[in-house]
Amino acid sequence: MSNIPFTHIDWTGIEKTIHPGDSGLAYWQTIQFPGLRIRLVEYTPGYLADHWCSKGHIVYCLEGDFVSELKSGEQIRLLKGMTYVVSDDLSVHRSVTENGTKLLIVDGDFLGHPKL
Repeated sequence: MSNIPFTHIDWTGIEKTIHPGDSGLAYWQTIQFPGLRIRLVEYTPGYLADHWCSKGHIVYCLEGDFVSELKSGEQIRLLKGMTYVVSDDLSVHRSVTENGTKLLIVDGDFLGHPKL
């Protein structure tokens, strides 16, 4: 990861991209730096991710609530103000929300496995 100078982000000026789930939609606003991605993500009510994800993330729930389903069968419910953290390849997961949610998601190289 390279050095990032002081950067402020005005999310109102960042384009939303649409990502359909198996049901519902996800709207992403994305800022990309070398080795670091920061996103505001909104899931519509009834959203179910269209894939299982093995990427690492830091996820902060800004509004609403959602469930992070783990491939192991465990379900973790996050409410407004809650966070989860996971490294790459440690817990395969997908998101689902009944009522909709808004998340701040940070991921990047620092969540990968150290190279030996």
